[in-house]
Amino acid sequence: MKKKRAIIFGASGQDGYYLNELLIINKLEIINISRSAGDIIGDISDLNFVENVIRKYNPSFIFHFAAISSTVHDTIFHNNQSIYIGTINILESVRRFCPKSKIFLSGSALQFKNNGTPIDENTPLDYSSPYSVSRTNSINMGRYFREKFGINVYVGYFFNHDSPLRKENHINQKIVSFVKKIESGSTEKLVIGNMEARKEFNFAKDVVDAVWILVNQNLIFEAIIGSGLAYSIKDWVKYCFEQKKLNWEEFVITDNSYKSEYDILISNPTLIKKLGWLPKTSFFELADLMLETKSK
Repeated sequence: MKKKRAIIFGASGQDGYYLNELLIINKLEIINISRSAGDIIGDISDLNFVENVIRKYNPSFIFHFAAISSTVHDTIFHNNQSIYIGTINILESVRRFCPKSKIFLSGSALQFKNNGTPIDENTPLDYSSPYSVSRTNSINMGRYFREKFGINVYVGYFFNHDSPLRKENHINQKIVSFVKKIESGSTEKLVIGNMEARKEFNFAKDVVDAVWILVNQNLIFEAIIGSGLAYSIKDWVKYCFEQKKLNWEEFVITDNSYKSEYDILISNPTLIKKLGWLPKTSFFELADLMLETKSK
């Protein structure tokens, strides 16, 4: 039997890495695409490039992970090109050349209005940053193609998720890397803003498992993907330092001029759990993985 194919746009990030592992287990042929690495180097905002790839490989699945995970204004053009224009290019290419393909679009917790209560699929959308605008435009275009042309477009709204593959511009990895430096003898100080800000600490591999469950059914097309469990930045700091037998208060400086985007950001994952998904990795196990104190 001929193997099913999957194309991953934005394959060089942590989500692409863990999705690759999962698709190999499920015996799919995988075409990894990014601007810097992968089986094919290319720009998702280039319609001719996207058309040629999709027409050539006629994939069963297409996963759109391409983006910069930043809400700052300076990313406005890049995020519009990679997230929104990339989505249009994928959708139109699928409509023209392989309309039976299943498309997964990454969404974000930061797209929603956040009043401190658990966010679900019915929470109103927000437009607080260029990132959230690009994500929402992408999702709305996916809905248009689903309703107008019957294209199988799935959306997973990701809440905070990390792994040992995260870059240090993400606060959880920044803290982990700092702890390792202190353990090696550094006398640096770590400056953090609101230590009381609370969010989810999900493992990227678990999140990708939810994506795979979502795209392999035809009843639910959009789902919040999160644990529904929130911890503070201080919880993460304290646990990471304790695992290395260090006193965090000797090395961490709080600076209230660094304003967090939220006090709490938490999901209501009832819908994805109805499909049979549950996160396997706890807050503490994720920290252990990233600190390399335990293996999983």
